[in-house]
Order: sequence, then C-alpha cells, then structure tokens
Amino acid sequence: MTSQASKPVRTRFAPSPTGFLHLGGARTALFSWAFARHHKGVFVLRIEDTDVERSTDAAVQAILDSMDWLGMQPDEGPFYQMKRMDRYREVLAGMLEAGTVYHCYSSPEEVEAMREAARARGDKPRYDGTWRPEPGKTLPPVPADRKPVIRFKNPQTGATSWDDMVKGTISFDNTELDDLIIARPDGTPTYNFCVVVDDWDMGITHVLRGDDHVNNTPRQINILKALGAELPQYGHVPMILGPDGQKLSKRHGAVNVMDYDAQGYLPEAMVNYLARLGWSHGDDELFSREQLVEWFDTDHLTKSASQWDPKKLNWVNAHYIKEMDSAELARRVAPRVERRGGNPAAADLAAVMGLLKDRAETLEQLADDAMLFCGEFVPANAELAAQHLTPAAREALAAFAQAAASADWTREGVSALIKQVLAERGIKMPQLAIPLRVAVFGRPQTPAVDAVLALLGKDKVLERLANLPA
Repeated sequence: MTSQASKPVRTRFAPSPTGFLHLGGARTALFSWAFARHHKGVFVLRIEDTDVERSTDAAVQAILDSMDWLGMQPDEGPFYQMKRMDRYREVLAGMLEAGTVYHCYSSPEEVEAMREAARARGDKPRYDGTWRPEPGKTLPPVPADRKPVIRFKNPQTGATSWDDMVKGTISFDNTELDDLIIARPDGTPTYNFCVVVDDWDMGITHVLRGDDHVNNTPRQINILKALGAELPQYGHVPMILGPDGQKLSKRHGAVNVMDYDAQGYLPEAMVNYLARLGWSHGDDELFSREQLVEWFDTDHLTKSASQWDPKKLNWVNAHYIKEMDSAELARRVAPRVERRGGNPAAADLAAVMGLLKDRAETLEQLADDAMLFCGEFVPANAELAAQHLTPAAREALAAFAQAAASADWTREGVSALIKQVLAERGIKMPQLAIPLRVAVFGRPQTPAVDAVLALLGKDKVLERLANLPA
C-alpha cells in the first residue's frame, strides 16, 4: 500500500457537534491548520454529526465561532457527514459485492455471550466470527425476524503498523482487532467507516488527532486497504492535563474555547499558548501566527501529555495586550465597556488603553479599569471621604483647583501643577495625590495621578473638585 507523503498536503479537523469546542480539540485543529499552512496545503473542516441524538445546530455554530475566533478558517468545508449518507451506502454496497464486509445476524446478547466466553478462557473479548463467510464454512440459518449489522472482514493474521508522526512506530496484532460493525441494523454507517470514506474521498494526506484515537487507527487503516485507498500519515497528540495532573475538565475552569473570549483573552495569545502546549521551536515562548506557520513541524510535537497553566496563559495574554496598538486595543475593549453600561466615546479610549495596557492581563480587566473614564462617576463614600478629605486635604485641593484653571492640561502640565502645589504648601505627594484620586475618581488608588487627571479632562476634574462630598 502506498502512502500520500509525496502528494500536496491535505489535513482535516473533524469535530463532533455534541457540545462546544474544547481546548484539546482546538489545539488539535491548530496543529492540523498550521501543518497545512506550513506546507502550503489545504485545511479541511468536517463536521461528524452522525450522532443524531446528541448533535445540535447550536454546537455546530459554537465550533464554527471558535474556529473563526482563533483565525483557523478552513480552505474547504465545513462538510457534514449526515449529507453524505448516499455516498457511504454506495461504498458499503461495493464492499458487500467485493466480499470485504458481511452481514451479521448475531444479537447484541449473543455477542456479549461470545465475549464473556472469551474472557473465561483468558482471551481478548471479541466477536467470534459466527457469520463471517469463509471457504467451506456453513453459516447458520438466517433469523427471519432480525435485521443484520454489517461487519468489516478484518485480516486475521499479521499486524497493522504505521509510523506515527508523533509517537513513532505503532503496531497492532490483527488477531486483537474485532470484525467491527460498520453499519447498524437500520443501515446507518458507524463512525469508523464514515471517517475512512471521508478521508479517502477528500484526499486527506495527514491526520493529526488526539491519542484517544490510537485504537481506531489500525481498524481505519485496514478498511482503507480493503478499499484500495492510499493511506494518510497519522500523528496522535497526547492529551492536555489540568494543573493538578488530571485530565483537563470543567473542574479546572473554562474548557470551552469561547469562554476564553468572554474572559478577555486575545485569540493571538490563545493560538500562541495552545501551540506551545505540546510543540516547541527551541526556547521560543512567544511567537506570531506567521512564525508558527513558518516553523511548524511534527518533529517537535511532544510525546508526553502537556499541562494547562492558567498563570502562563495570563503571562502570554499580558504580553500580547502590551504589544498591541492602543487604537486596536480600544476597538476590542469598547464593546466590553458598553456591556458594563459605560460610554466608550466619553474618553479618548485609545489613550486610556495606552495608559492601562502595560499592567493588564485580560481585556476584561482593561474594560473594568476603563470605566474610570467611561462610566458614571460615583463619588467617594462617607468613610473614604472622612478618611482622606480632611480639612488640610481640602485646602490643598482648593489650591490645586485654583491653579488648574490656567494650567496646560497635558500629563506634563498636570505633573508640573502637582509639584507646584506640593512646593507651595510644603506637603508630600501622598498628601495631595490620594485626596485628588478620592475627590475626582471616588477611590484611593488609580494609575499615575498626573496621567489619569490629564486623560479625564480639565472640565470634569474641576467640576468634581467643586462638588466634593461633605
């Protein structure tokens, strides 16, 4: 059997729409996407929606939204398996005619009894081949009241091996592989069969997926061989573990990709972090999407499980926030300010971002802090006012307001004004800066006081100083 290694690269991501796109799936999609982009190939999106009871339109949309947010738009697709049923039945009919599959009338109870008997003998539990046609073999009478499943006639000798792009050589003895069911009694094909036909029809050359699929791969390889199809190259990526070393799950926090959008993470940061979670390029921790595409290979995919680290993600996200153009950052934060009831147009939001972004870890944090300028002013409560707006502080604030009327209202001008008042009154910075914050912003802590006063604007500052809480 030939391989497709020399053909133009075609990869695929094939999620089941039974829920949101989780982090492990997103990372698998990213690796498949980056591999295709690196080789100037084609990235295919396929929705494996044959689980009709659990698949939903909302889950499909959640997957598409996540892919779009991460910037991993497919070159082809999305294709939907439920729309390809005629093709699967056509291939099944051809395999029945070729004798590579067969009808099996054993009931589920009978098959379970076969497996129990095998366990009792110390053998691997499996279907015993009662209905498998062989030369000279007489099959049982066909039950009149039972619809058959279709089973694949798996090879009974030798081994099925492949050179895994991540794990190296993997081999399964064919005697350990069941004659798996590839069509149910109602004629609908099963997962392993649909995947094979799809990969064949779509010319997939490389399959990167989670290592929970390792046991499916020899079965799929044998079906492909029975069809005379070329084999993709397979690579199985280890799972992502939570910070506690256990399988990543909801108990570790968000596992839905779009939850990270809601929490204020940048897609650029998530792509960088997910890529580094199981793949490396030397010691590089931070790299752009373009660098990922340029550098990506399967040689540096790790063979061991990776560990999710929220603190590392926050560090990566903070880097991307700090490096982002302030105007672009303002565009992304504005809707979050609006959701808080603020008005992004109430201030120069780009300038606000320029002030805040060096110390922010998420867009949500930026939106919270931007409300200082874009939200409704809430004067200090009585306790804060009593603590910080003392008679001496009010005198210093009055002196500041009087001098401010004619001051140059830039950060530099405000800084000079503050120093002037400090010198004239013989007081230290905290004796003016903290009362200024409490009087103008209703809180004792803000970023640099000269910067926030300059950004708020002279008119608002003087108006609030003129209306101090009693």
